[in-house]
Amino acid sequence: MEPGIKFNATWSDEDLTNLHVEICDGASLFATEIWVSHQQLRDTVAGLHVFKNQIRGGIFNLRFGEFGPEYASGALDVRLQFRKLAKILIQVSAQSGFTRFEDRELASEAKLYLVSEPALLDAFIDAFQAPSEGSSTEAVLEAFSVN
Repeated sequence: MEPGIKFNATWSDEDLTNLHVEICDGASLFATEIWVSHQQLRDTVAGLHVFKNQIRGGIFNLRFGEFGPEYASGALDVRLQFRKLAKILIQVSAQSGFTRFEDRELASEAKLYLVSEPALLDAFIDAFQAPSEGSSTEAVLEAFSVN
């Protein structure tokens, strides 16, 4: 997989959507499953539309799921920040669902760092809007490795 974040809607009903998320920095790949409400998807699209115009230092936090063993499934925290030269720095923290490991409940975790740009963000917002409306299943935020 090329560097980026790929969202794939794998299941949906009237309340929730299950997203399979793959994050790749060019060297490492991490995947997780998260549950998101349709309203949270719509709110995220609206927030991304505001963020894309904040090219002078804007910050957007995309957070789906919750971290910790108290919650049912995976979690994703993506921080997008405009920096000089119209680059978008992306910091991703992701966690899988918890599973039994010996006598404990554990989850795999990853932190990945990427760089993108406004044109790629625009294409992502357009693609991400489709799963939020139920008309498509995939959206990819293309990026570049920081290495």
